[in-house]
Amino acid sequence: MSAAGAVRPIVVKIGGEVIGSGEAASLAADLRVLVEGGARVGIVHGGGPQATALQKQLGLETRQVAGRRVTDAATLDVMKMAVAGKLNVDLCAALVAAGLSPVGLHGASALVVRAARRPPKVYAGAGPDPIDLGFVGDVTGFNLALLETLWAAGHVPTIACLGADERGAVYNINADLVGNQLAAALRAERLFLVTSTPGVLRDLDDPASRLTRITCAEARDAIASGVVTGGMITKLEEAMAVVDQGVGAIHILGKLAPGDLVRAVREPGSVGTTLVA
Repeated sequence: MSAAGAVRPIVVKIGGEVIGSGEAASLAADLRVLVEGGARVGIVHGGGPQATALQKQLGLETRQVAGRRVTDAATLDVMKMAVAGKLNVDLCAALVAAGLSPVGLHGASALVVRAARRPPKVYAGAGPDPIDLGFVGDVTGFNLALLETLWAAGHVPTIACLGADERGAVYNINADLVGNQLAAALRAERLFLVTSTPGVLRDLDDPASRLTRITCAEARDAIASGVVTGGMITKLEEAMAVVDQGVGAIHILGKLAPGDLVRAVREPGSVGTTLVA
């Protein structure tokens, strides 16, 4: 069955802060409900907090430019150990405990995430000069045939946010970017961004100010007027780009209680913020 077939995949991006909390088990249970209901689920995960903690433990400096991690050779090794190593194993173990059959992957797994090194560029808030972030990649494609094979066999692809190229070079990539681009490549029915933020808020200090549904035009207005600030700007801008590429809807979800992910699928807007074209 092609990605554009009758059953369009669902992509779930999980932040490292979620994997390291008690939410992982309830999220895994929700994912089992979706899979048993016939959904083809692909998971992408990050691990920023854990990578930063490991860098500190190893005595390495964490350098960031405009909120983006500078990845030298030592930092890339940390990403391999923390994200493609411990976190991928821990997430797969939680999925196994929930009765699912995950297959842990990273970019060098049959080039499931193909990438190229990002050239130096100018970043907002980081001065006028182009900045080289080191071993940071941009997605150039995916091994969709591998994902189709895994889904056909009843598995749940669980992908760490590292990319690779045909020469065997490995790159660190923002997990939101991988999740967004994978959803676009699959023309996914839905993309869920599971983070520490409960959705788009009119007031950062008031969870009750959550916007349940927002269009791309409304999101651009919210950014321009200053209603949306900080890291949510980048998250929304990247999400809007893939809604325009055929993803049905993007759901920005925060701390999840048991059953919340299933509710978000069945009742869009009941949890987090749903972004539509």
